[in-house]
Amino acid sequence: MSHYAKVENGIVTNVIVAEEEFFDTFVDTTPGEWIQTSYNTRGGVHILGGTPLRKNFACIGMLYDADADAFHHPQPYDSWTLNTETYKWEPPVAYPDDGNNYTWNENEQRWDSA
Repeated sequence: MSHYAKVENGIVTNVIVAEEEFFDTFVDTTPGEWIQTSYNTRGGVHILGGTPLRKNFACIGMLYDADADAFHHPQPYDSWTLNTETYKWEPPVAYPDDGNNYTWNENEQRWDSA
């Protein structure tokens, strides 16, 4: 079984599990197209060692960049940039690795203790 994302105007509106043959007889009159996505692909890496597919597993609300053939989340903050290798958003300051929890403070451009 594979996963497929329904993409309308670049936005994922649905994700289903189906065999490829399902689409041979499936009638869908709603706008958009179905695009295969891989549950095991994250940040451009297949976590089980296989071939990655479209950079990230698609979820409802994510975006699909047709030119890059990649799924990614919407930009979380204006200061964050999209890594075009992983198609994940990166903050201007790295997340602290001290084991504590933090939230991003966009006004101060820093991580604050949660």
